[in-house]
Amino acid sequence: MVPVFLTKAVELLLGREGRSLHLRAVGWATVILALTLLVGSWAVLMAEQHAGNATITSYPRALWWSAETATTVGYGDFYPLTLWGRIVAVVVMGAGITTYGMVTAALATWFVGHEQKRRHRLAEAEQTARHVREETAQVLHERFDRIERLLADAGHGPSR
Repeated sequence: MVPVFLTKAVELLLGREGRSLHLRAVGWATVILALTLLVGSWAVLMAEQHAGNATITSYPRALWWSAETATTVGYGDFYPLTLWGRIVAVVVMGAGITTYGMVTAALATWFVGHEQKRRHRLAEAEQTARHVREETAQVLHERFDRIERLLADAGHGPSR
């Protein structure tokens, strides 16, 4: 039986067609990163647990190593000694750099998109205001012309 939170997460990622591309990208990057951390932790533990002088000897340590490796922090407190452990490290680093880059790019394009929408709305509002001013000026000119004609016809105003 699949855990409820996992089915809800998949439903959230796949469920709504109208969902923003940015939100979907961030969601999938997070899922990929979480899977990379969990599988990478297990794989490095399998590679390192029987190595002499190994620093990664338990799953909690492996998970911590995986998180610091994916974020490229690399404190140096835990590190792989075996060839397979280092291969796993390269995969975890690549996945971490890629997914964090995707999240950063998605957030940046989201901010840029919102700023473009804001500027577009502002330009539309300015155009509407300009149009209203022009129409108002035209209506006033027409009224003044009509008043001048009425006064001229009545003989009270300037004649043309």
